[in-house]
Amino acid sequence: MAKVEHVQGHRRVVETPTEARQGERGPSVLAILTVSTIAAGFVLAIVWFVFFRT
Repeated sequence: MAKVEHVQGHRRVVETPTEARQGERGPSVLAILTVSTIAAGFVLAIVWFVFFRT
């Protein structure tokens, strides 16, 4: 758990290196990865149909 220190009237959050490196994972991350992967697939399909279809 992160500690909160008060230094000269300012709040400072003190975390361990492991806590500082942790990212927030949740359903929004999965949604972004899914949508971006599908969008990249559509872009590649369009490029293939326009330039490489014979």
